[in-house]
Amino acid sequence: MRDTLELTLNGESQTLEPPLSVAGLLGRLGIESRKVAVERNLEIVPRSLYAETWLATGDQLEIVHFIGGG
Repeated sequence: MRDTLELTLNGESQTLEPPLSVAGLLGRLGIESRKVAVERNLEIVPRSLYAETWLATGDQLEIVHFIGGG
């Protein structure tokens, strides 16, 4: 049996295949990293660290999309 990541993403339980970084998660979700902010376990993840921030079982993530307007 393969290991899995059990985490919460925007309030919903998710089961994903590890290893997975924040950048990898955004890629799987088809989200452009320049247009979002990511919070992991109540701390903002700096965009410069997305590729090296590895996710672990139990992590709670919030992904917030930026919306432009005028």
